[in-house]
Amino acid sequence: MLNIALYRPEIPPNTGNIARLCVGIRANLHIIDKPSFDLSEKSVRRAGLDYWEHLSLQQHPNWDEFVVTVPDLSRVFLVTKFGKTLYTDQNYQDNDYFVFGRETSGLPEEIRNNFPDKNQIHIPMSPECRSINLSNAAAIVSYEAVRQLKMSLVKNV
Repeated sequence: MLNIALYRPEIPPNTGNIARLCVGIRANLHIIDKPSFDLSEKSVRRAGLDYWEHLSLQQHPNWDEFVVTVPDLSRVFLVTKFGKTLYTDQNYQDNDYFVFGRETSGLPEEIRNNFPDKNQIHIPMSPECRSINLSNAAAIVSYEAVRQLKMSLVKNV
C-alpha cells in the first residue's frame, strides 16, 4: 500500500481531493503537523464526501513523530520543485511514501536537507509555471507508482 503524506496542508479542497485519490488507489493518507484548517471542515469532506469513511487517515503532530512511524526512510520521496530526480526515474516499491509540502511554501529546507538527491523528486513543468496544483501533483506521482507496481485497483468479483 502506498503512502501519501501532506506537510501542513493549507487548502481544504486539495486535501479532500487527495483523500479521494487515496481511497481510489488504496493508499494511506498522512497529515503531518497542524493543517491550516479543521480536518472535519465541511469543505474537506465535500471533495471526498462519499469516500471519507473508506479513507485510511493518520495524523502526526509534527515531522519527528511522522518519521518514527516510517519503517524505511530510504523509501521516502519528497516531491519538490528543488528535486534533482525526475519522478519517473525512480523504481517505486509497495509501502513507499510520497511527501508533499505546503501549497504556498513547499517543504522546509531543513526537511529537504535530510534526504539525498535521489529521494527528492520533481515533476517537470515550464519555467513560466511556479508550481502545479497539489492534488494534481499527488495524482501524477501516485499513478506513476501504481503503473510501475501494476497494482490491481479493481476488486475481483
